[in-house]
Amino acid sequence: MKCPNVNRIAGLGPTGLGVISWRDAFLMVLRVWSKLAKGTKRTNLEPKKKAAAAAAGERVYVPLEDEEIQRGDSNVREEYLVEREDEVRTEGSREIVQTPSMQEVFGPGGLLERCMTAGYEHRPAQLEMAEAVHEAFQSRRHAIVEAGTGTGKTLAYLLPAISSGRRVVISTATKSLQEQLYQKDVPFLQKYFAPNLKAAVMKGRSNFLCKAKLHQMADQPMLRGMEEIDAFRQIRDWSKFTETGDRAELTFLADDSELWPRLDARRETCTGQKCANFNECFVTQMHQRAKEADLIIVNHALFFADLALKQDDFGSILPEYGAVVFDEAHEVEDVASDYFGRQISNFRFEELARDSDVALRLLHLGTPSLLRRTQRIRERSRAFFEAFPAREGKFPFTRAERAAFLEQNREAYDELAQALKGLETEFAASAQKPEELLRLSRRSFELRQEMSFLFESNEGNFVYWFERRNKGVFLAATPIDVSQILREKLFEQFDTVILTSATLTVGGRFDYIRQRLGLDHAKEKALPPEFDYGEQALLYLPKKMPDVRDVGFASAAADKIAELLELSQGRAFCLFTSYSQMNDLYERIRTRVDFPVLLQGTAPRSVLLERFKNTPGAVLFATASFWQGVDVPGEQLSCVIVDKLPFAVPSDPIVAARVKALEEDGRNAFAEYQVPQAVLALKQGFGRLIRTKTDRGLLSILDTRIQRMAYGKIFLESLPAYRKTQELAEVARFMEAPSPA
Repeated sequence: MKCPNVNRIAGLGPTGLGVISWRDAFLMVLRVWSKLAKGTKRTNLEPKKKAAAAAAGERVYVPLEDEEIQRGDSNVREEYLVEREDEVRTEGSREIVQTPSMQEVFGPGGLLERCMTAGYEHRPAQLEMAEAVHEAFQSRRHAIVEAGTGTGKTLAYLLPAISSGRRVVISTATKSLQEQLYQKDVPFLQKYFAPNLKAAVMKGRSNFLCKAKLHQMADQPMLRGMEEIDAFRQIRDWSKFTETGDRAELTFLADDSELWPRLDARRETCTGQKCANFNECFVTQMHQRAKEADLIIVNHALFFADLALKQDDFGSILPEYGAVVFDEAHEVEDVASDYFGRQISNFRFEELARDSDVALRLLHLGTPSLLRRTQRIRERSRAFFEAFPAREGKFPFTRAERAAFLEQNREAYDELAQALKGLETEFAASAQKPEELLRLSRRSFELRQEMSFLFESNEGNFVYWFERRNKGVFLAATPIDVSQILREKLFEQFDTVILTSATLTVGGRFDYIRQRLGLDHAKEKALPPEFDYGEQALLYLPKKMPDVRDVGFASAAADKIAELLELSQGRAFCLFTSYSQMNDLYERIRTRVDFPVLLQGTAPRSVLLERFKNTPGAVLFATASFWQGVDVPGEQLSCVIVDKLPFAVPSDPIVAARVKALEEDGRNAFAEYQVPQAVLALKQGFGRLIRTKTDRGLLSILDTRIQRMAYGKIFLESLPAYRKTQELAEVARFMEAPSPA
């Protein structure tokens, strides 16, 4: 039986549901579906629908229209509509439609199977996850679900979310997953299940074009060279037809474009409601869509930026919502740590001076006195940040070290603070005080506050550190433990928070992630894998390799990687735990193999990934950013080699502070923090290989500690049930065997 059109099933024309709520329509469709499956008697629910519509006092939603609606036969609903008295109850004057079970949606022969006729396969783990998430929404509890690649996680949480009747925020790790949800999964739900469902994507302001800046730049000679002039012309042409203003649509624009930051809608340069373009502003329109939406799709960065604003009573970014789903939830601790911390850099001071100059020029307020103020900020900022050590890396900045730094550089510190204060004073004394100047003054004040916190405070739950990276110097204070913050601001504020990822358990238990996030009470579910890892993947653990700390390890690793690449015919990711090790092994191997060898850092991440996908036999040498969020299904990626167990660098100030805090609490930091963190990272790295049921390939880790040390057992127990070998001959046989059809 084919999947009928949902609007016609419910007796709805192209204009949709009128004033009946989208949730009642959704439940009505699910009820119809379930009765179709049971073969119960047909009847016309048109009178009941009209009664429910008359009683409903909810928002009006306009569904997506499709060709099937336009050309439909009005008698089709008579054929499909069914009713059973025990599935309908009345509450006051309003009919409440009962929700069919997740079994009827996700089970064999269920609703999904009827809709997804092309290549659909029932997945038991998907049904199990949907039931767990649905139960959490219904009972208003938290849930944490580990679901591997191929489970179908998105539909397993989206359908329970939209049937909950609450506005739900879906938070993802990446913008690409946001786009997948919005462009693929939401339209599917609207077509077959919830025609009036409204969803909105929200991103940070710097992703959107500022129309005011665009108009200003068109009138001012502010472009640098022919390349920028051409890019600006294309952006201006695009601005005339884009509906979102999202830079993701600008495929020609480089990731590191210097033009875009001068055109984006970031908060620091926005004049808000006083802007002449406020109503047609892309950010204003994004917020309006979100206020009207039932599903709001964000990334973790925006979600925790919003939560941090609420903590400081600075308003909010997201509209009110009733529940949250975190996809790729293993990244929550790191992202939350960034947004509940404090940071300044030399770039922020340079940007303040640049934006001040631009604003003064556009407003025709660039007096010599004011321009001297912005130049003074540049000069004082450079002098101050040049006082930091020249060596690159991340270093602790303890209370004693900060005091010693200020003692030696007090003059530079005070002069920078005074330069900021002088700009604020000059702006305040200006006869004209347009919104642009008020916002610049506020930014200057915020920078002074951040400087004071980073140098003169000593919060017990913060670790203070600095980093020199390329041309940047960054000073930061990061929470040592975010569990109490998340417990109070997230898990105690909302009765339903769902966390899901392919990598949440260590040794089959959720203890680590729950402790790190402050999740005290939650329903747990670790789902069985959808893939046959014993047949699809071989894990090669070399018998004889020097210890990773031995000076001979790099040479032996180069030999082993070259051997494995010959057996796999390239088609490999070589993943490293440090840039130095990656670069060293790259230089040792690139002349020893005949395959195209790509190196992280030689091009933007997205460009490298496309090159890898489109280059036969390619090999990519990479570090942390390629350990997760990368999807290369098929034979093009047939081998993943990891050099060392991915323990976090113990000298990293944040890692060191967290280890110290656990030890001072009388706990075993290595067992409770360092090993579990490395286990999840290794699961992520190995997870790049098997992405579909027809994928097949080789995994290898060259670090013999996984075999020799007692904690190695935890790593092996936490990985999927790969077939294992120590013999290269077995690797050769495996790689020569034909792939499954």
